[in-house]
Amino acid sequence: MKKYLFFVGIDVSKSKLDVTFLEKPLGKKIVHFVVSNDNKGIKEIVKQLNNRKIALEEVLISFEDTGVYSLPLGCYLTRYKIDYWMIPAIEIKRSKGISRGKTDKNDSKDIAFYTLTHLHKLRLTQLPELSLMELKLLFTEREKLLKSLRIIGSTSEGIGYIPKEAMGDVLKINKVVIKQLQKAIEKVERKMKEIIQSNEQLKLQNELIQSIPGVGPQTALYIILVTKSFQSFENWRQVACYAGVAPFQYSSGSSIKGRTKVNHLADKKLKSLLNMCALNSKKHDAELKQYYARKVGEGKSKMLVLNNIRCKLLGRIFATINRGTPYVNIQKFAAYF
Repeated sequence: MKKYLFFVGIDVSKSKLDVTFLEKPLGKKIVHFVVSNDNKGIKEIVKQLNNRKIALEEVLISFEDTGVYSLPLGCYLTRYKIDYWMIPAIEIKRSKGISRGKTDKNDSKDIAFYTLTHLHKLRLTQLPELSLMELKLLFTEREKLLKSLRIIGSTSEGIGYIPKEAMGDVLKINKVVIKQLQKAIEKVERKMKEIIQSNEQLKLQNELIQSIPGVGPQTALYIILVTKSFQSFENWRQVACYAGVAPFQYSSGSSIKGRTKVNHLADKKLKSLLNMCALNSKKHDAELKQYYARKVGEGKSKMLVLNNIRCKLLGRIFATINRGTPYVNIQKFAAYF
């Protein structure tokens, strides 16, 4: 690991960046200032570093992942090869302990102190390639369109309860809107397929994941996006923790002996997709079907066994990706050995 001498904590908001410089030896704040959240403001940060004769190779810049608002900063730092760490906001919040009040200035200082004191956790951030960024935007847009379609479609539930005369115009309007939404969803899905097919790595990963029984195209795509094409996570256990399907013990001393259970801090979308995959697998995958029946027969909770299947599917996904070959159903060939 590089030896950083200066730490820059940046609190990112829509229109401005609050910046705090810290020096490593004493954790002493050098300066705080505010710049605009655009290329001009980001260049001002670099200028301030140069004015203090601080070499960019000795600097580590940290900021919270705030979605699109932190993207210009990440793009600039990537372009000029300046080391930076994009940290989940909840990590910083929980590291602060008891705190009273909140300001952007203090937040930037807290981010810089977190970086200084948690260097052992450092994993430099790398922005995903443009095709992944476009895929993520398209996936998010598809989710919005599907939600709108469900909301508009719910109007038809009133048929049979409300007089036809009152519902007539509303249903005509709904029919037009639903048709437009369906066309938009088809267009988005078509574009996502084009991006995947045009990128050899994404195409291969998508095919490998879908070779596993029970795993469909939406789950395959979402896992690729979440893992940034399998660059953000080292193994399936980390993804299981992120998705909220990894069990954790709950006990303390001799009196508290809670159940081992999953944590609510999770990517609920990924957890939902894995749950659907597990339900499909226990019906259509002979090996997992037998496993489910055996464990339930032993008296295990159905949800516990289903959660085990979620984890098994993640293990299979990472195995196929690491191996670079499609999933092979070994049980099919068991009779030959």
